[in-house]
Amino acid sequence: MEDFIEKADALVEALPYIQSFRGKVVVIKYGGSAISATGDVDNVLRDVVFMEAVGMRPVIVHGGGKRINERMEEAGVQPRFVEGLRVTDDQVMEIVERALFGEVNPQIVAAIQRFNGRAEGLSGKESGILRVEKYTPLIDGRGMDIGLVGRVTSVNARAITQLCDQGIIPVIAPIGLGADGASYNINADTAAGKIAVALRAEKLVFLTDVSGILRDPGDQDSPYSSLSADQVDELIQNGVVAGGMIPKIRACTEAVRAHVHKTHIIDGRITHSLLLEVYTDKGVGTQIVA
Repeated sequence: MEDFIEKADALVEALPYIQSFRGKVVVIKYGGSAISATGDVDNVLRDVVFMEAVGMRPVIVHGGGKRINERMEEAGVQPRFVEGLRVTDDQVMEIVERALFGEVNPQIVAAIQRFNGRAEGLSGKESGILRVEKYTPLIDGRGMDIGLVGRVTSVNARAITQLCDQGIIPVIAPIGLGADGASYNINADTAAGKIAVALRAEKLVFLTDVSGILRDPGDQDSPYSSLSADQVDELIQNGVVAGGMIPKIRACTEAVRAHVHKTHIIDGRITHSLLLEVYTDKGVGTQIVA
């Protein structure tokens, strides 16, 4: 009986959060390191179905860098990166689309459907959901051509909200449509941030394989529980935040400065990490606020 009482207590604790977030959009960036770290998409996606069932409007934006690397290696193509962005020629773009929209996206949709949720897989280029222009990074003051890599210029929020209105969870692959009609590869963290802003999301959540933004990068038990956007800027400048965490952090700070209420970087390896972060008094990562 005590176990059942504890479960009931947990539901009661969640009640004010359920009431507060009913009808609100939460954008969840899922994939890449989180998928490979857990090895089990079901745990996370069961939580997403729960969130939709109690009235939230979840939107998933997924990555899949490790899957892309595997497919490139099978094709005898060596992955190359500039400032953390994948150099993407025509052959690599074909591999990216096949891996993201042909493999990872259906895997996520199928898992949601196993829990009686409704989901629809989308490439960002469908219905012009993600329109982009070619991105050319400046290296030593000169533009470097890294191929079919896009910078998001607009998001078709209506195409996404129409699905949410029907109780369908959108699952979006970060592939954009250029003005030239070509497909462009987009950093998934950046895409999630742009989508969160366009949807005026209540929350933007990044599922990762670390316990948050760490005070000591060598100590997984040293996460900040909360940071302001200005504090995050200082951590980047001081080198505390580096590498693959930077695109996530920048997406978070841009989102909260554009009126997304809160952003979170949480440890996707923890069972029910999404529910713990959204529906309990104690989160499992770092929240970033304006």
